[in-house]
Amino acid sequence: MQETPNSCEPGMPNEHRAEMPAQDLHHFSAAQVRQPINRSAVRSLSWRRILVLGGALVISALAINEMRAVLGIGGLTPLEYMVLILFALTFCWITVAFTGAIAGFFSVLARSNKEVQWSDEPITTRTAVLMPTYNEDPARLFAGLEAMARQVVEAGGQGHFDWCIISDTTDADMARKEEQAVMLMRENIGDKVNIYYRRRRQNIARKSGNVEDFCVRWGSLYDHLLVLDADSLMSGRVMVEMARRMQQNPDLGLLQTIPRLINGTTLVARLQQFAGRVYGPIVGSGLSWWTQKEGNFWGHNAIIRTKAFMQSAGLPKLPGKPPFGGHILSHDFVEAALLRRSGWSVEIADDLNESYEESPPSIIDLAVRDRRWCQGNLQHSRVIGGKRLHWVSRMHIMTGIMSYLSSPLWLMLIISGLLLALQYQFVRPEYFPQGYSLFPTWPLMDPERALRLFVVTMGILFGPKVLGLISFLWDKKSRSEAGGFLKVLISFIVEMIVSALIAPIMMLIHSGAVTSIVLGQDSGWNPQRRDDGRIPWIELWHRHRWHVIGGMILAISSYVISLDVLAWLSPAIIGMVLAVPLSSWTGSNKIGQVIKRWGILKIPEEAQLPPIWQEMEQALATYEQQLIQTPSLIDIASDKSWFNIHMQLMDRYESREAGDVEAIDATAAIKIADAHSIEQAVSFLNAKEQARVQNTPALMQALAGLPRVDSPRLNAPQHEQTSQEGQRLLTLLHNL
Repeated sequence: MQETPNSCEPGMPNEHRAEMPAQDLHHFSAAQVRQPINRSAVRSLSWRRILVLGGALVISALAINEMRAVLGIGGLTPLEYMVLILFALTFCWITVAFTGAIAGFFSVLARSNKEVQWSDEPITTRTAVLMPTYNEDPARLFAGLEAMARQVVEAGGQGHFDWCIISDTTDADMARKEEQAVMLMRENIGDKVNIYYRRRRQNIARKSGNVEDFCVRWGSLYDHLLVLDADSLMSGRVMVEMARRMQQNPDLGLLQTIPRLINGTTLVARLQQFAGRVYGPIVGSGLSWWTQKEGNFWGHNAIIRTKAFMQSAGLPKLPGKPPFGGHILSHDFVEAALLRRSGWSVEIADDLNESYEESPPSIIDLAVRDRRWCQGNLQHSRVIGGKRLHWVSRMHIMTGIMSYLSSPLWLMLIISGLLLALQYQFVRPEYFPQGYSLFPTWPLMDPERALRLFVVTMGILFGPKVLGLISFLWDKKSRSEAGGFLKVLISFIVEMIVSALIAPIMMLIHSGAVTSIVLGQDSGWNPQRRDDGRIPWIELWHRHRWHVIGGMILAISSYVISLDVLAWLSPAIIGMVLAVPLSSWTGSNKIGQVIKRWGILKIPEEAQLPPIWQEMEQALATYEQQLIQTPSLIDIASDKSWFNIHMQLMDRYESREAGDVEAIDATAAIKIADAHSIEQAVSFLNAKEQARVQNTPALMQALAGLPRVDSPRLNAPQHEQTSQEGQRLLTLLHNL
């Protein structure tokens, strides 16, 4: 066990409670909108929306009309009407991304030779850096925090940033490691910054509830909240610059950076980070360019004005049960919409590039994450009609919904297209339909127009990637650091091919997620794996079996109809039939390392690691070594120094009302009262009970009051022990 520290400061500062009322989605008046200090700071340029959205509308209208002409020779059949409607829905979805990417392309090129305008204004505000965590690796989390804290101090932010780890961890061992990591971080850098820690007893409303709890109890002590994720990294100068921009613009409610993906070790993670690095800038810059003051929030790597957030963005509890009712899971889009509704601007800082995060290491991990996001975004169907939400905020919400609904729509379009091809191939024309008609109605298609429309659709679909590639190659420094023109081009082709193979698998995964949500299944809350994508083949088969079967059915159906249809759908068929090996190979660290050695899918950050990442890795080695010797629950209960430290870091316990006893508390209390020693009590407690004991003062005190195995108190007469145990149980249950 590590040497016991001599003393410990409290986990959190004294509470300074304030209200964070839940907002009403159904009632909101113009009188509730704040008056801006500078009207231009909350006003967007309409001509930018006209160019991007108007352009998307024109392209969509022309394409839909062309599809109608393709299908409409001799009149539209009911099946052709269905194909037309599904095509319209899916095509409109991709055209906004296309026109936005065009705007982003020119925006990126326009500033390619310009440096970021860093402010040197003295900081006069206080910012709480919030790190919510839920059963995440404490070594990685605290190493990143320490690296960021050191850089913030170097960038001139000392005394203006407090570092707050707000934990929802439910694993008892992980929670003890977090406490030890707090002590280590305070020892390393506590003389320069304030480091606070709080672990909640109950994970109400998940991450949003975690942040809300902090806001209600301590938020009013700070001007800003800089919200991170467990895998977030931001350079110190970016964090300081964000605080300065908030300080300079009193009408700015939220400033969101565009995180870059780094540290991908598997093939699928490297694919994501290459795509994010090459295509991401034009997509993000395009979104920033046309949304302007009605930007969006992605839940992390963003700074928020605390007063605005607490007054305007308290989340309501949706009526009904999960998955559509209850606490709002995807809180970020809704919070941005509520801030804008109240008159605050929400902006995307697409010029601040030193903001990073990591990506899931396998298709399965992507599916687990997307299942939770899918439920949260579909929940927004009950939010999108909220009173007086800005129409651009509604578009952000609809975009989130469509990011998952588009998969079943594409699947329905493929099935409808197959049925239409089947109809063309085998159904005899009906020359004498019922009713009065001068001409017969039968299914026909204009092949030349169909081919032309296909080319246009592919151009719209892949246009953002091509524009992203051009803008990336235009940047000589980035091109060189990514391996040069040829390596970047090869990487682009590899990304296109592998992504095309994975796309039908993800389409089926998302379609299954949507179906399960519609059927009423809740996603739960699972921690995210960060670095290892290995999964046994038997589990991969279990996860992907229906994708493989679906691919085989699609292949057989296409072959029965015609070889042309089989060739047309072959990319989707190959991806689905090979789902199991694709999932294994793309989640393999070994294959990822081979691809990395070859210089494929390389990003500039790999040629020259960002300084913040280098500092994090240096700190990580120390934390991993120190946390190996984390004290056990027995050590904490039996060692006075460790016990006092633990009690100092423990969250304040809310007094319960008479008769309101939680089952897990009562069960743990009985087991402790039944035990004759600390060791025996811990052996009685299951994992959940140990986690609860560690976060309940009365239970910890009762556990610490027991003797160790070698204590002479164990030799007391049996009747005396029984009497003491009964009295102890009554006292303990009363104190809970």
